Amino acid sequence: MKRNFIEDSINYLKYAGKHKDISIPVSELKHLEIEIPEPGQDTAPKKEEVAKIIYKDKLPDGSVIRDAGSFAMIKETWMDSDSMQVLDGNINSCSKCPLHETRSNFVFGTGNHQADVMLIGEAPGAEEDKQGKPFVGRAGNLLTDILKAINFTREEVFICNILKCRPPENRNPLPEEIVKCEPYLMKQLELVRPKFILCLGTFAGQTMLRAKEPLGKMRGKIFNFKYSDITAKLMVTYHPAALLRNPNWKRPTWEDVQLFRKEYDKEKKN
Repeated sequence: MKRNFIEDSINYLKYAGKHKDISIPVSELKHLEIEIPEPGQDTAPKKEEVAKIIYKDKLPDGSVIRDAGSFAMIKETWMDSDSMQVLDGNINSCSKCPLHETRSNFVFGTGNHQADVMLIGEAPGAEEDKQGKPFVGRAGNLLTDILKAINFTREEVFICNILKCRPPENRNPLPEEIVKCEPYLMKQLELVRPKFILCLGTFAGQTMLRAKEPLGKMRGKIFNFKYSDITAKLMVTYHPAALLRNPNWKRPTWEDVQLFRKEYDKEKKN
């Protein structure tokens, strides 16, 4: 009922904004707790408060139940998207954070829109920004090889990032950027409905698990991830770009993805 009231109010304000001849007497507003401007003046613009994502200091137990986090309470058009194609069209011109000013392309994601397996990175890099696709270039080629080694192809999984726009100079995602962009990721999750999720890199793992733990403490474990009516097995491992910088991480990554495939095969048999 509250949501309907809010939506009706917004629709009325939009209508009133298009019809300048509509006015409300000040006498009708004085009993309300709102700021009434002087004649000929506007109220000062309100500074938007950025909601914070609460991260646990330690990893949760084997079950991770996610709520809607900091999602917008006011309904937006993209929230009603009934397919990935429609969602892409509804969000690819997003300007909710300053990253839209420096991007070349919005990087929605690629792969099978009904995939059992979803891979989530942290943010597009320079090559991804140029092509509008996640995980291309050297790191993308390495990811393709990793998938092939455990009998997956890029075409049968869905690959995306926490952020859909490249942070300048490939810096780490900022908390306020994650807050703005994460709802898009969770809508993708609702539409794809994966049964297995592999998080690539620290920020992807921390965001999905809502934990501050370093990657070394997140990897090597299988979590029962729940969001809305979606249940999936979730694991965290190193980002392919990190493996290019530090080849010593290739062995633990290989152990992680082997465990991931083993769990996948086990679930498929049941």
